[in-house]
Amino acid sequence: MPTKTGLAQSIYIPFQTIFIIFLITIVIVILQSIYAATHTAKISISTDDEVESLLSIQIRQNHYLIQPDNVTHRGKTFETTIQCRGPLYNQTCLFKNLYYFNRKFVIFTVNGRQLPDCRVYTNAFNLFEFTPQKRIFKTYEHLEKFVLALSHMHIIPSTTVYFGQYWMHNIGHALFDGLYPAFVALMRFAPRHLQPFRILASIEPCDLCWSEDVYSRFAGLGLIKQYVLNHVSKSKWFMFDEVIIGSGKFCQRCVQPHLQLPGGVELDASRLFRNRMYRQMGLIPPLPRQKSSSERRTPRDILQAYVIHNKRFTNIEQKQIHKAIQEINTYTNDYLSKTSDETLVEPEWPLINVTYFYYGSVSAQIINGKQLKQTSTDSRSPVYELTHTKFASQLRIIRQMDIHITGPGTGQMYQTFLPDGSVTVNLGGLRSKVLKNVSGFYTSFLEQHVTSGTPYIKGLYYPINKRLRGIKKDEVLRLIRRAGQIILNGFTLPVNPWGNLAPDGQLFVEMCTRDQKFCSSVTNRTIDKKYACLDFWPEDFVHEQKQWKREGSVRYGSNVSCAFNRLLLHQLREKYQIKL
Repeated sequence: MPTKTGLAQSIYIPFQTIFIIFLITIVIVILQSIYAATHTAKISISTDDEVESLLSIQIRQNHYLIQPDNVTHRGKTFETTIQCRGPLYNQTCLFKNLYYFNRKFVIFTVNGRQLPDCRVYTNAFNLFEFTPQKRIFKTYEHLEKFVLALSHMHIIPSTTVYFGQYWMHNIGHALFDGLYPAFVALMRFAPRHLQPFRILASIEPCDLCWSEDVYSRFAGLGLIKQYVLNHVSKSKWFMFDEVIIGSGKFCQRCVQPHLQLPGGVELDASRLFRNRMYRQMGLIPPLPRQKSSSERRTPRDILQAYVIHNKRFTNIEQKQIHKAIQEINTYTNDYLSKTSDETLVEPEWPLINVTYFYYGSVSAQIINGKQLKQTSTDSRSPVYELTHTKFASQLRIIRQMDIHITGPGTGQMYQTFLPDGSVTVNLGGLRSKVLKNVSGFYTSFLEQHVTSGTPYIKGLYYPINKRLRGIKKDEVLRLIRRAGQIILNGFTLPVNPWGNLAPDGQLFVEMCTRDQKFCSSVTNRTIDKKYACLDFWPEDFVHEQKQWKREGSVRYGSNVSCAFNRLLLHQLREKYQIKL
């Protein structure tokens, strides 16, 4: 019979063993937790058994109880669904329940589910296709359990449109190579373009880019910067209710065979974009005119013309412009100063008031008051939606323009916001050329595709061959008075887009119909095309400069020559009376 001491020893050993086993069990549980957390951070789970394991561990860790009401996401499944519209070459896709983790979009789907080809283009200047990653689950139950196990999932509600934009510091690029294409993409899934939405933009940090505020206000639900989302998503999952992707080929620099702003005419996108911009900026959209520029006008109306300052104007040219302005304003003032009997006689010229205008001189509206002080709990300024921003103040000026006059470049990009039945006058600029070792210049109008893609305005151009001698007073005078005359006479709405092009733009359209290979090389934005050829301006081509010279040109680090029917170009140059 064992002694009391021996019995105690025999009992003590099993307790020691149990204690060691207990410690080992705790270590195993901790390691399993670390393992599960590590696997949660992966985009894809390797097996469905791991899904089950991850689910059970996270439920224990977070005391997460699956209730019947949690089985679906507000009546929707957690599975990603996809609709795509438009040709594959330029399609836009609507993703419902699209996930985002560790800098990447992820599709959650079930084995055997057929999904459409969802290759899209997200950036106007990136020719690579984009497709979200895909995670395939064995069954929907496995997919659902995995989503429900992600206790830190953050839902992004409503509609989001995603795109990339390189030059947020330039309002022209920000508007028409980023925001406008996104708006056209939304139109493919109407009526979302008329409703509040959110923007997710791939942009670089920029402290002074007020175009970000324009994005946020235009959308209505705000702006998410992708670089911020990328940082947060390193340890957190996001689920977008709806994401629309595929706007990259609707940019203003995406050259079309008819040389129009994509969607501007055929979808009426220019007008819809303009009207939404005014409303979202707290302004009443311009007065509508349905059939003619003369609607709601009389011959004695004083038309408002603005010459927008342009960096391409030389000092001498500015003096010539100011002389033209002075002569027109003097005529208008003299007529208005006549007696009532004298004013019974119709004026010889349209009555026009011309202003030389700097967009930089416009400032945001400021309202002061102690009661307007922002509190610590305000998500944004108390007057965020009650005052006009700098951009809104600019739109207030544009809204009253009948005649818009400026040179090429960013200043031309606002013409889309002009009222129905107004005229834009492009005074052109000069580009340097080298031909047979002789330096010179050629006329450049640049954004004429925006004019042709805005069917509710009429475009006039400084004579293409006279522009080489500089801007002259008499020609500016003639153009402004002609603009006033055709407004009052009544030009037909919508305007013929071809008639809104300068001679070199009209030449390009005909060239595109007669030389299909050339047309494809400058309009078909695919990765197999030379980007230098897609970086197209009609004036460079018509004058056989840069990549259109016989010997080619160094573009983007290499010598590039873009092929075309040179003899046909020479014939068309004679037809359109464009001199070299």
